[in-house]
Amino acid sequence: MNQLIHKKQHNELAAQEQLHQYLTFLVGKDNLAISILDVKEIIEINAITEVPMTPDHIRGVINLRGHVVPVIDLSARLGRGCSEITKRTCIVLVQVEYNDETQLLGMLVDAVDEILDLPETSILPPPDFGADIRNDFIQAMGRVGDEFIILLNINRVLSVKELSQLKKIADYDSNHERIESII
Repeated sequence: MNQLIHKKQHNELAAQEQLHQYLTFLVGKDNLAISILDVKEIIEINAITEVPMTPDHIRGVINLRGHVVPVIDLSARLGRGCSEITKRTCIVLVQVEYNDETQLLGMLVDAVDEILDLPETSILPPPDFGADIRNDFIQAMGRVGDEFIILLNINRVLSVKELSQLKKIADYDSNHERIESII
């Protein structure tokens, strides 16, 4: 009987200490992370082709082995202005889900930092207030020592539906301004 209790306690401890891996990166001065399972590839910036009349957070498109991949400027998407491209800037390729399909997107970040192993006990719910990032963009908070890192919900931050709606709004505003200037 003691062996069964000990085995059960051991299994519970193992479940509590299950590690989750996150890719950490910098956007401005913020250290953010996404699940390593969402990351398909990390690439250096070669050439981003700008697409006319797109919102600021859509930086352009890249050619990835013959496929056109949209690149989202994460800083602009989070409402912090466009990123300045430096030697450390890179594109994190992720797949997001939309209508039971997946879409490959590039996420422009200032620098990739590390892969972080977080035990389940260090992953906490997002705050109800106080974050300067939209609450629905935050999946959880990861406690690393005395500090916290924001764990992003990549399917919300890079929501294909929301990004396309923002494009429609930008198109409407642009057309509305043109009509008003004609009148």
